[in-house]
Amino acid sequence: MKTVVVMVAGVAEHPVAEEVWRAIEGSVLVRHDLSRIAEGVVDRWVDGRVTRVDLAHGCVSCTLREDLIPLLRSLAGRTVVLHLDPALEPEAVCIALPADAVHVASVIAVLDRETWLADATGEMSLAERGLGASGDDERTVAQVVVGHAEFADALVLMGEPGDVRTEAVLDRVAPGVPRQELSSLDVPALLAAPENRPYDAFGPLLRGLPLEPDGPVATVHFTDRRPFHPERLHEALDVLLEGVVRTRGRVWVATQPDMALWVESAGGGLRIGDAGNWLAAVDDWSDVDAERQVMAELSWDPYYGDRAQELVVIVHEASTAEIEATLRAALVTDEELAEGDFTADPFAHNSKEEAS
Repeated sequence: MKTVVVMVAGVAEHPVAEEVWRAIEGSVLVRHDLSRIAEGVVDRWVDGRVTRVDLAHGCVSCTLREDLIPLLRSLAGRTVVLHLDPALEPEAVCIALPADAVHVASVIAVLDRETWLADATGEMSLAERGLGASGDDERTVAQVVVGHAEFADALVLMGEPGDVRTEAVLDRVAPGVPRQELSSLDVPALLAAPENRPYDAFGPLLRGLPLEPDGPVATVHFTDRRPFHPERLHEALDVLLEGVVRTRGRVWVATQPDMALWVESAGGGLRIGDAGNWLAAVDDWSDVDAERQVMAELSWDPYYGDRAQELVVIVHEASTAEIEATLRAALVTDEELAEGDFTADPFAHNSKEEAS
């Protein structure tokens, strides 16, 4: 029998996890306080009772592996309201939890509308903010708070409305995700929100995202078939860090025709990782998701196969025309593609790169 988990995430102090816990009869409220994780110490709260957990290594992954997962396994058949520490991202936690023992029924994110947009567009690291990050954790507050909103099944908004751009940005970061006001919380409706979580690096990127601009808030949907020049792309990435809330997408560079790179930015933080091989570089498709096969076949190019650039960039201050022009200028020319002579590849040895 699996443990059912209702996950509640947020940076600001809030009572939502406790409200959900009270509303679900027989549930267990669990929270890990990571404020001392750099010392190898985590405080675990279970229904208000605190236990000190000493870790072999002071890191988020150790907290999940050494304490949270065994705890959830021990609560098989129960419902756990998991109040995430601000340093924890629900997507990473969901990926880490064992599917054979845990079912994540709902992910709720609590956002303070008075500060969320400033956090989502800033450059401050978790450590600088004092949010319990370990010494080697280079994530920014922006990456975490945008991830909270983007991965949630439902949003709870607290604070008074401020910057009118906040709602427009949320329409694009979390399109179609139901929102509630903290002042009029309806827990059954929160728990009934449809699942919004699964992400696939090769899946659709727009997901109902509005393309029409709303004041200064707008979306760039950049697509092209030809590859990027590796050095020019590396230089062009700076355009995704100024006046931009969020970038997500897959790209390919001329020096690595088999592999797709995943590009993801939030505020002043950027991540680049290996998204896997293009199907054009795969001989056996038997283990490939059927939906991905269909999407690839529908857009198959006789020369490039399924290789394609696709980036979705949500801006709040930047020029969409400048972003489009900068990315397009980083594509290889016909002459460069014919010659195939590229002197350097900044992405050759850092496909797991993080920069800010």
